[in-house]
Amino acid sequence: MPSTPAPAAGPMAGRREWIGLAVLCLPTLLASVDLTVLYLALPRLSAELGTSATQQLWIVDIFGFMTSGLLVTMGTLGDRIGNRKMLIIGCTAFAAASLLAAYSPNPETLIAARALLGVAGAVALPATLALITFMFKNPVQRGMAIATWMSTFMVGLMIGPLIGGVLLEFFWWGSAFLLAVPVMVLVVVLAVVLLPERKDPNAGKLDWTSVALSLLAMIPLVFGFKELAKQGFAVAPLVALLVGVVFSVVFVRRQRQLDNPLLDLKLFSINTLRTALVLGIMVGALNSGVSLLVTQFFQVIAGLSPMEAGLWLLPPSVAMVIGLFLAPPLAAKLRPGGVIALGLGISTVGYVILSQVEAAGGLALVVTGFGVLLFGMGLPSSLGTALVMGAAPPDRTGAASSLQQTGNEFGIAIGIATLGSLGMAVYRGQLSENMPSSVPADAADTAQHGIPGALETAERFPEVLEPARAAFTSGLNVVSLVSAVLMVGLAVFAYFSLRNVEAAPMGPPDGMGEGGPAGGYPLTESAAAEGPAPEGLPDGSASAEDVPVPRAEQRRGGSE
Repeated sequence: MPSTPAPAAGPMAGRREWIGLAVLCLPTLLASVDLTVLYLALPRLSAELGTSATQQLWIVDIFGFMTSGLLVTMGTLGDRIGNRKMLIIGCTAFAAASLLAAYSPNPETLIAARALLGVAGAVALPATLALITFMFKNPVQRGMAIATWMSTFMVGLMIGPLIGGVLLEFFWWGSAFLLAVPVMVLVVVLAVVLLPERKDPNAGKLDWTSVALSLLAMIPLVFGFKELAKQGFAVAPLVALLVGVVFSVVFVRRQRQLDNPLLDLKLFSINTLRTALVLGIMVGALNSGVSLLVTQFFQVIAGLSPMEAGLWLLPPSVAMVIGLFLAPPLAAKLRPGGVIALGLGISTVGYVILSQVEAAGGLALVVTGFGVLLFGMGLPSSLGTALVMGAAPPDRTGAASSLQQTGNEFGIAIGIATLGSLGMAVYRGQLSENMPSSVPADAADTAQHGIPGALETAERFPEVLEPARAAFTSGLNVVSLVSAVLMVGLAVFAYFSLRNVEAAPMGPPDGMGEGGPAGGYPLTESAAAEGPAPEGLPDGSASAEDVPVPRAEQRRGGSE
């Protein structure tokens, strides 16, 4: 199919919109930090609250379970009642839940608080991306805004453990949660003053049966993948995956029967959006699987303290941010498929470097390979998100945002389960072959359960340490090599699947003007045939009373 002609670009955003972007990045940063901030605080937290091993797992994982399970619901709800309203509700709830978590007197209260934090994160996160898409009409500026949003989310994941380590140096474990309270209060105040409201006035009522089905589908799936990474092929995670698949089928069938579905399945008929979602899931899976092993390498192989490991992660994180911000200007000159394929090719080089790491003296090579990998990842990460949001109809940006973020959650869970299990299999096999004969069978079995067990065993039998380190590094090598091969396939897939998507700028992101598709990127013929957005505001999403015109646009003479 020939590529769709590119209409003129949308209007440029002013100072008000860029300040609004900074406001939207704050909850995004804090929500991503909250996913990893407990990694270093957990031992002290467990000692003070007296948590069991099972309670520790729920304290860490319940946040992600609730967020992933509710993203689709909250994104669609934002399209119905207003994204700014959802942001304010989510940030207020996040601040309240953070206070409850910081002063939890027992493990049960902390688990409940973490669950509430996950719900609040699911409420706020889709709203941030939907508002960015609405505020930035010009595709190039929108690309830079999304790159900024993505960088805050990804950097938050990286610096979460470092922030937790620094706070533990000076304060008690609850300080890791208190950090969010004043920031979220500030976001609520600034959102009322600076951010426009955006919603679909024609949306129907929320189908609560679909909400229940989405939870029953998403939570077991994410739980199953995460538990596979921890337990291997055990009964509980496999049953959870089966339950998740069954309810996913029921959920999809119900959406097809509804006039106003919770998830509009027509979104998947848009080739650009569908391809970008698949790439996001797969890239997230490969990145998370290797990142898990690299962070463990820093601590258990290189012998760095948690804070030192966090500092060594900063250069690769900076490289990733550079890649995120390079993507929009490159996409303004080249086809997005080529830019994404280029980024995946660069990441392949990073994986190849990691496949050559050795246990002894491999720290510099790991940092180099991981930096190259994350730099390459930056290109498809920001551009893929821009493609998802740009291809979605203007009254479905909240739903598209939730799909993109749910895909990220799935990718992370799948990557840790599959690639983590592969790395563990290599570790166990090699360590079994090279286990010193002087080590008793029970101690050898403990060491083969994972590198933490090997470190514990090495306290009594030091001769285990070197074979365990070599086995772990071999696991990293194999996982990196497999990831490199898969990444080449993804690069080819991206290039040919997106070959008809023109270079940005691609015209009005709101679906108006010359019949152009929403978001400026061309849709498939079937999607484009649905026609332009309803009359009214530029995105056809609300009445003039619902959306205050930013002052920058008032100076230009109002909306386009």
